[in-house]
Amino acid sequence: MAGRVGKRRKADVPALIWLPEALEDVGRLFDFLAEKNPLAAADAICCIQAAAVRLEKFPELGAPMGDDTGRRQVFTAFGAGDYVLRYRLNQNGAPVIIRVWHSREARK
Repeated sequence: MAGRVGKRRKADVPALIWLPEALEDVGRLFDFLAEKNPLAAADAICCIQAAAVRLEKFPELGAPMGDDTGRRQVFTAFGAGDYVLRYRLNQNGAPVIIRVWHSREARK
């Protein structure tokens, strides 16, 4: 039904874009867990994918970083922390996932 508040037509939903570095991050996170617990590794990927689907439906879901770069990030709970998906919106409003990591990782 046209005009329903909160509903978007499929054509209105921007496509999700993963940068190669973000895909490498997901692979690295999977490999790290798979060595110890393959089931947990599969669950982690499902968690990350679910967060990405939410971003695709609601591109402005993540909190702005407040550094004038236009980057945003969304957190999704997993284990003793969260996975963080850092992204920006492209000129068409589509989320572009830049990097992914677990909040307990030691990052450079």
